Amino acid sequence: MPLSLTVLGTASPHPRPGRPCSGYLLRGGGAEVWVDAGTGTFAELQRHTDPARLTAIWISHLHADHSADLLAAAYAFAFGGMTPAAPIPLYAPQDCARRLAGFFGQPDVRFLSGVFDFRPLYDGHAVRHWNLRLTARAVVHDTEAYGLRAECQGSVLGYSGDSGPCEALSELAGGADVFLCEADIDRHREGERQVHLTPEDAGACAKGARELLITHVGPTLTREAALERAAAIFPGRTSAALEGVTKTM
Repeated sequence: MPLSLTVLGTASPHPRPGRPCSGYLLRGGGAEVWVDAGTGTFAELQRHTDPARLTAIWISHLHADHSADLLAAAYAFAFGGMTPAAPIPLYAPQDCARRLAGFFGQPDVRFLSGVFDFRPLYDGHAVRHWNLRLTARAVVHDTEAYGLRAECQGSVLGYSGDSGPCEALSELAGGADVFLCEADIDRHREGERQVHLTPEDAGACAKGARELLITHVGPTLTREAALERAAAIFPGRTSAALEGVTKTM
C-alpha cells in the first residue's frame, strides 16, 4: 500500500458547512492512521474506512479543533456498535486520557481502556505499524504540541500540526515528498509569542520538501490568498488541502 493522505477537514478554529476542523486519514504499508480528530472529522472518516479497523490514532495537540471528535469516536466504539477487536493505540499528549474520562464524569483514566490504548507522545517518539513509521517532533505552540513525520517504503510525509516558526518544522519537511503545513494567520503581532504560521512562514519552513500542502487556514485569510502567498516563497509545487481529496506519494 503506497503512502497516501486523505483530507477529512481543514477548518480553523471551528467547523464550517462542508468543512470540518483538522483531520486526515493516513494510509501506508498496510496501516490506516487517523491523524488529528478535529470537530466533524469522525463522520468524514467513515466515508473512507471503518473506524473500528483503524491501526492507530495520532493527535498533534489537545485543542478542540484537532481533538474534539475523539469524543464522537469514544461514543461509537463504546456504545455505538463499532467496538474495535482490540483497543486502538492512541498517540497523543500526556493529558488526553484524563480529559476524555473527565468528559464522561469518570475520575479513572482507565475508563476508556477497552477501546483506546493511550500512549503519550514525546519529542522523538517513534513507532512502526506494519511498514509505516511515525515520528513525533515537539513544535512551538501555546500547549504541548507535536509535528509528525510519516515514512513508508521510501515515501515521506511531514506534518506541522499547529506551530509557530521553529527549527523542528524544517526538520520535518526535509526530504519529504509532501509537507502538510498550517497557514493559520495573516500576520504576526509585535511582542506576542508566535504560535501559528503565516503563509510566508509555511513557505519558508517547507523548503526542504518537494511539495507544500497548505492547510488550517484561519478566518483572517482565504485559502486562495494563503496559497498565493506561500507559493511566492516556496520554490516547489504548492497546493491547498481540500476536503475529500486523497494525495498519493
